[in-house]
Amino acid sequence: MAKKRVIKRSWAEPFKIKVVEPIKMTTREHREKAMKRAGYNTFLLRSEDVYIDLLTDSGTNAMSDNQWAGMMIGDEAYAGSKNFYYLWDNVKKYYGMPYFVPTHQGRAAEHIISKILITKGDYIPGNMYFTTTKLHQELAGGTFVDVIIDEAHQPENEHPFKGNIDLQKLEDLIKKVGAKKIPYVSMAGPVNMAGGQPFSMENLKEVSKLCKKYKIELWFDATRACENAYFIKIREKGYEKKTIAQILKEMVSYFDGMWVSAKKDLMVNIGGFMAMRSKKVFQAARNMVVIYEGLHTYGGLAGRDMEAMARGIEEMVDFDNIKARVGQVEYCGKELDKYGVPMVKPFGGHAIFLDAKKFLRHIKQDDFPAQALVAEIYIDSGVRSMERGIVSAGRDLKTGKNHHPKLELVRLTFPRRVYTQAHIDVTVESIASVYQERKNIKGLRITYEPKYLRFFQGRFERL
Repeated sequence: MAKKRVIKRSWAEPFKIKVVEPIKMTTREHREKAMKRAGYNTFLLRSEDVYIDLLTDSGTNAMSDNQWAGMMIGDEAYAGSKNFYYLWDNVKKYYGMPYFVPTHQGRAAEHIISKILITKGDYIPGNMYFTTTKLHQELAGGTFVDVIIDEAHQPENEHPFKGNIDLQKLEDLIKKVGAKKIPYVSMAGPVNMAGGQPFSMENLKEVSKLCKKYKIELWFDATRACENAYFIKIREKGYEKKTIAQILKEMVSYFDGMWVSAKKDLMVNIGGFMAMRSKKVFQAARNMVVIYEGLHTYGGLAGRDMEAMARGIEEMVDFDNIKARVGQVEYCGKELDKYGVPMVKPFGGHAIFLDAKKFLRHIKQDDFPAQALVAEIYIDSGVRSMERGIVSAGRDLKTGKNHHPKLELVRLTFPRRVYTQAHIDVTVESIASVYQERKNIKGLRITYEPKYLRFFQGRFERL
């Protein structure tokens, strides 16, 4: 009797394509000119010159038919929109936070929370910096202090929860500066700048316990919280049978407040919010949102945007959606691994991070190897990625000298429900080709540098 052949079972995206957007194919000559015109900064490229856009997953996701349908019932009243109350109900239901203030995106929420909580001379410990978060904290008079575990700075370390806070580092800082000089501990998950690395529930519980001991608040950058919940489900003992919604609710229960860029987990093109347990902070935030964003019942958003956000909250906790989203990232990483391309491991939840230090060993960090690499990948294939290294780290506001982060990375970020496996294959083949010719890549010098967040608008030229 013939032996049965083992048949491999593949998975496919849990959606079908209803509307398509044509994208333009370009020549290498066209891309060379476009890249030079953009000052070797992929943020300055025109989107019509980009073939596969992996710059960010912020607001670039594909909304569902249910979300688009919701856009048609936007209540555009200036005050008291019904969409606002639907969104608030879902924030309470899925995140468990009683108070809620909408903003036009997460950056605005960071700004307002920083102004409310931080006093000049304060210290804000966190599990690695994020560019806009850190800047808002600094502009409010604070100093960010990295208290993430050492493994987070080691690209090839396979620690499953590299987003964890080092409890000893955190307590050492508290004892050094005093608990009264720390308005809150800032915790993100997964940690973007570490390569999309999650924290564990066990670590979160210990951090919460330590904060309570010293009467320090704990705040959550919950922008990609559902991805963190997914990693807890598949990696942490005791959570295998829990739903994403259950894990998310438990995670948030340990925090005093949070800010969210809805343009990620909630799969919308614009939107953000802050939520908190303190009525006092809530009232201050509602007061300030009127100054910077708009009335507290719309916060810079249209009613239709809030409706799409509310429905996005319901969709974001679907396990199959998140599994497919993270699965695309994992597939890309495994394919790149076949060519020996150096990357951050384990692979992150929203992006693959190339290790530019190892990719371009011949280029010193002050010559911006990650920035040079994103330019070369675009020129090769039209794939747009972004730098996450010395350019993103910026300068010390006091000395004016470059920060030199241990990680010099290129981020390939996958928008949700946008690209197919074929697009990933094209991306992989392009990077593999660039890797083979890596010795021909030259470093860059800055020709224009804005005062803040230079990675957005800075311009470069080849050395």
